[in-house]
Amino acid sequence: MKLSELINKLKITTTAGPADADITGVDIDSRRVTAGHLFVAIRGTQTDGHQYIEKAVGQGATAILCEELPHTLADGVTYIQVPSTEAAVGIVATTFHGRPSEHMKLVGVTGTNGKTTIATLLFHLFRRLGHQCGLLSTVCNYIEDEAIPASHTTPDAIELNTLLERMMQEGCEYVFMECSSHAIAQQRIGGLTFAGGIFTNLTRDHLDYHKTVENYRNAKKMFFDDLPKNAFAITNADDKNGLFMVQNTKATVKTYSVRQMADFRARIIECHFEGMYLEMDGREVGVQFIGKFNVSNLLAVYATAVMLGKQPDDVLVVMSTLKSVAGRLEPISSPEGWTAVVDYAHTPDALENVLRAIHEVLDGKGQVITVCGAGGNRDKGKRPLMAQEAVKQSDRVIITSDNPRFEEPQDIINDMLAGLDAKQMKKVLTIADRREAIRAAAMMAQKGDVILIAGKGHEDYQEIKGVKHHFDDREEVRKIINN
Repeated sequence: MKLSELINKLKITTTAGPADADITGVDIDSRRVTAGHLFVAIRGTQTDGHQYIEKAVGQGATAILCEELPHTLADGVTYIQVPSTEAAVGIVATTFHGRPSEHMKLVGVTGTNGKTTIATLLFHLFRRLGHQCGLLSTVCNYIEDEAIPASHTTPDAIELNTLLERMMQEGCEYVFMECSSHAIAQQRIGGLTFAGGIFTNLTRDHLDYHKTVENYRNAKKMFFDDLPKNAFAITNADDKNGLFMVQNTKATVKTYSVRQMADFRARIIECHFEGMYLEMDGREVGVQFIGKFNVSNLLAVYATAVMLGKQPDDVLVVMSTLKSVAGRLEPISSPEGWTAVVDYAHTPDALENVLRAIHEVLDGKGQVITVCGAGGNRDKGKRPLMAQEAVKQSDRVIITSDNPRFEEPQDIINDMLAGLDAKQMKKVLTIADRREAIRAAAMMAQKGDVILIAGKGHEDYQEIKGVKHHFDDREEVRKIINN
């Protein structure tokens, strides 16, 4: 592809060198640069790509896209200066890969909780309705049956458009995608064309990056501000930020709710550990999920399918066959009669929702033992809030290690304990070893009790001092049961 075509839509400050060069690849990682490539120098949170321009040139880069020209310009290399390479890279990436999002219906899901569940359920729903689909999610990316491991909730712009091009080539008609606040703020989804967007909810998260709740909220809102006029925006009317998210969007706005008047509504008729019986949009349906928050998730899925032109009755028939996403309220029953529930809940609000769902089913007939921790090198302010939420809705709490990363597990535990008073502490044990914490909870549990193991869900590792050690909460529970 000609460089002039790649940079045609950019706001260019300066160009040095010929614009008719042939470009055979686009990179933001200088280590991947080979002859004929365009290297985009991004100012990241950890490193500044401008420091690697010389290295990229040495590896054969044909062109450099940057915010600041180097002091010495190499012969035979074209330099393009723009105000923001972060804003430019998505446009360049999608152009290079043939603007794949324009050839499929791409739906983005954003919010604090529920993104993975909604995107994954939409992927399975539309496949069962007979369509070829792609999925971009925290757990795993999929092109039909092909699983592609996910390293981030939303990949960088280069990787993202590479995946989307593959999905287009494989004949995908629909792609469902989680859009994290980091990805929106860093414009990783820049240049993409969305058919629709979904807002789930907003609670405290990622303040280590965004610094304030307002910044975090505004990052989410940017996604809806940028939706085109022919797209739809589906928002949760039960969240106080639901209407704020869509107040400046050009897209067609639809609301969903389990508590008030909305375009799409649902309520619980019956609830058991095996699932719920719902009234959704005036129709009755049985689903294999529990918890009011999952009613909201399913309602968002239903609303999206209807907005994409599917018949309500067809959607509900398929929804009744769908199962929970891995590591989201995933139950494991023991021969002794207690149940372990593994869930990814790693924010105070998510923990509250999961515990409330468990109590809705238990209805006072068993005790709840919660095992939870908090991630290292992340927002410290939510740690005491997590502990408070766990204690408020549990009979016993074991505070343990999550992914400590580069922090000491005991320091994280101490931060959580700082949110509890002497009375609350009587419910609490601290066991830094997560395996032993899960084992201790199993020893405490009696017939009819529920053990909630929160924080890691689908993850099959524990990150300690930069190393990912194999660890899966579900495996640990099954080992205890089998032994």
